[in-house]
Amino acid sequence: MNKPQIILGIDPGTQLLGYALLKVDKQQQQVLLMDTLKLTSYKDIYKRLEKIHTKVSEIIKLYKPQTFAIEAPFFGKNVQSMLKLGRAQGVAIAAAMQAGLDVTEYSPKKVKQSITGNGNADKEQVWKMLQQILLIEEKPQYFDATDALAVALCHHYQTSHGFTKNKNSFKGWDDFIKKNPDKIKQS
Repeated sequence: MNKPQIILGIDPGTQLLGYALLKVDKQQQQVLLMDTLKLTSYKDIYKRLEKIHTKVSEIIKLYKPQTFAIEAPFFGKNVQSMLKLGRAQGVAIAAAMQAGLDVTEYSPKKVKQSITGNGNADKEQVWKMLQQILLIEEKPQYFDATDALAVALCHHYQTSHGFTKNKNSFKGWDDFIKKNPDKIKQS
């Protein structure tokens, strides 16, 4: 990565939507923004969705992120909650796509695993790890904001530490062995 990259991370929700911007320059990460869009004062779900689209679009116009990462809905027992969450996620994704950003989705377990090493970590554990990694002191009012930051950092980790396809990717073991003959021990 030669030039700084800005990643927009979103933790979707119809009551609280977390968002964060992470600037990544070589091995340095800087939090540009970490906040929550509160939607509880709007009773109409469609008004909430419109507010989500507007907010995400405004953030993109103002900060010009290069990438967009969002947490996938958690598959719970309440179908109505899942549908609402899916709509919130879809509206945020639509705003990013409208702006021409690539969209990457991460499961909550993947985000927690990337940040804490434990896919079952709770929100407090994720926050504590973010504080240490990014040297943040002030705790935000809602964990939705820290979850969004975790999504952005997870995306950075997944795209910069060899987890994505690059010149060193392989098409199976045969391809790996062919490209790495020095790694083979003869017995």
